[in-house]
Amino acid sequence: MKLLKKVIAAALVAGIAGQALAADLKLGYLVKQPEEPWFQTEWAFAEKTGKELGFEVIKIATPDGEKTLAAIDSLAANGAKGFVICTPDPKLGPAIMAKAKSLGLKVVAVDDQFVNAKSAPMTEVPLVMMAASKVGERQGKELWTEMKRRGWKLEETGVMAITANELDTARRRTDGSMSALKAAGFPAKQIFTVPTKSNDIPGALDAGNSLLVQHPNVKNWLVIGMNDNTVLGGVRATEGNGFKPEKVIGIGINGVDAVTELSKSKATGFYGSLLPSPDVHGRTSITMLYDWVAKGKEPVKFVEVTDAVLITRDNFKAELKKKGLGG
Repeated sequence: MKLLKKVIAAALVAGIAGQALAADLKLGYLVKQPEEPWFQTEWAFAEKTGKELGFEVIKIATPDGEKTLAAIDSLAANGAKGFVICTPDPKLGPAIMAKAKSLGLKVVAVDDQFVNAKSAPMTEVPLVMMAASKVGERQGKELWTEMKRRGWKLEETGVMAITANELDTARRRTDGSMSALKAAGFPAKQIFTVPTKSNDIPGALDAGNSLLVQHPNVKNWLVIGMNDNTVLGGVRATEGNGFKPEKVIGIGINGVDAVTELSKSKATGFYGSLLPSPDVHGRTSITMLYDWVAKGKEPVKFVEVTDAVLITRDNFKAELKKKGLGG
């Protein structure tokens, strides 16, 4: 009986201690672009998770390296036990980890993977990230589906693949898209790649223009790129070269950067975008960190998030609202 009482008492003490830890626990969530809807949603779902599990989320904007290192110091000073971070520069990885280690803070990366001094991925740091190859494959499959729906002839159709192969995520997305198109039956010889100097509309516009003049016999274009803006740049190039919207299908990746285009009163060659899940990224990353800090549960090193929905002019407002992105 005495032994049983001791066991019960120990369990009660452990339970109270666990509750106290959760109540007092502070975790950071650092993002590079706090003004972006994507990161606003990550923050919102991290905070929601914190309220559910009983810990505080300290949100800090870290747009550059100096502010990132200062934020880590601030977290430690405020008693945080770790942080989730979307780094403003993957090359800051070694500095972030050195600073965190010196302060006894645990780290989970989200969205962007750290790289070391040799630009190799720091796979030892737990990471929650969109599945680049799989979302690229989805892009290719959706392009194929819409092309078939429109009844385009393969021999009259080309693929404008705007690439940025020096960026691992960009390369895996565009490679995945091209692979999916080939697997579906699209002729490899009609897939044309062109590098962009920057992953934005102006850079992709210049790349698209240089490609189009080389292939004057193509009547229909499928446009792929690593994000919404590279695809939008490619679509703008087709417009400038006289292609009507019904002769172009562009599908981006990210969703939030496609809202203005999808809101236009008249349809353009930009058909839609693959909207990932910032809500899943926010909840998953902070939960991994919480389990690590509060329960001693070592996180897996890589979580691929595959959730993505195709948003078009018909459904984008409803789908954005589901993700907490407005619209």
